Amino acid sequence: MMSEGGAEDWKPGLGGLRFDNTRFEPDLTPFHGIAKEMAAQFGYTAVLAVDPTLLQLLRLRVAQLNPCSYCLILHTEVAAQRGVASAVIAHLASWRESAMFSPAEQAALSYCEGLTSFDHREFPALHENLRAHFTETEVAEIAAVVINMNVWTRLKLAQGAVPVPPESPVRPVGAALDANPGDQP
Repeated sequence: MMSEGGAEDWKPGLGGLRFDNTRFEPDLTPFHGIAKEMAAQFGYTAVLAVDPTLLQLLRLRVAQLNPCSYCLILHTEVAAQRGVASAVIAHLASWRESAMFSPAEQAALSYCEGLTSFDHREFPALHENLRAHFTETEVAEIAAVVINMNVWTRLKLAQGAVPVPPESPVRPVGAALDANPGDQP
């Protein structure tokens, strides 16, 4: 299956880093498998109706809002591979202070932020603004992508997925980040 960016065999290298789980291994429950199924449908390789560049920006914005190192590194790399300009990636967090995002992109980014940090009073207006720019199917896809990313950022944060240089010794799950792995009993 071809990815939404058209690169069949490309896989992100995660900056050459390794990620160690410092809290728990995600495969201890079936939840990780369910999250993988969601990623297959709405992750960066999914083929959806919404512009793939916009969806990638939404994934990256969720990673910024839920400061997940794994997701930030992954989705920055995927965005760059998809041809998103480095200046757009660099100032995505300040998109409101930019003329580089179309009204539709601004509506999607507002919706993304609203769904991630849900406010019952403000969300209906964000949804209506999104509907002014996208079809019902596209709105549903945007919601699913944002929800999927919120699941993944929270899963990675919960399991304690931290980036380490590949040459570093592997830390046992539960080992403190500042502990010297050679000092482990």
